[in-house]
Amino acid sequence: MKKESKRVMVAVAGQPNTGKSAIFNMLTGARQHVANYPGVTVEKRTGTYRYKGDTVELVDLPGTYSLTCYTQEERIARDFLLQEKPSVVIDIVDASNLERNLYLTFQLMEIGSPLVIALNIMDVAERRGFKIDIQGLSSQLKALVVPTVGNRGKGKKELKEAVWKTYNNTAPVDPFRINYGEELEPVLSSLEERLSGGEFSETYPPRWLAIKLLENDREAWKLVERAVSRKER
Repeated sequence: MKKESKRVMVAVAGQPNTGKSAIFNMLTGARQHVANYPGVTVEKRTGTYRYKGDTVELVDLPGTYSLTCYTQEERIARDFLLQEKPSVVIDIVDASNLERNLYLTFQLMEIGSPLVIALNIMDVAERRGFKIDIQGLSSQLKALVVPTVGNRGKGKKELKEAVWKTYNNTAPVDPFRINYGEELEPVLSSLEERLSGGEFSETYPPRWLAIKLLENDREAWKLVERAVSRKER
């Protein structure tokens, strides 16, 4: 019996200067389309590739250092991830600047995105003498980690396989939680409980939203204020 072909939406995320465009081009080749995100002038690049009978549609998100809405790019990336809910997110990480790049990785994990880590610019990391425990990093992040050099096409096959495996993984995954310490955790737990079951809890994970409120994220506050205003009518 012939396998039914699926269309899988995959977002490509990463901080600026991580080689995100090189990875996107490596995976899609010439099969690309450029438009704008609705209502803004920020480019939206999409592309496709075929793998094991399925069509993978890649959406290249704007480069962003975090998912806190200080810039238009951050808002676009965050809204897409939370509202469109891609099946897999490829997080492009600069292997030569791992500590700084993992800041975005942790935020992607907190919103529950199924991740594949493309550990890019590995050639630079190796020239600088960095030795990265790929399996150890994968175990800690609970995500497949693929070493890549996007501008040389290295890691292309392995990255496609990792995306396919992550998409087809049906095993339950424990939600990622950072412990913010004895002073903040009780406040977070209280906020999380109050936000659970609300009208926006299916789109916005309650714990993640609680964290954003504590960060004084203006978009998170607007979301909650609108919900409260509707309840009071």
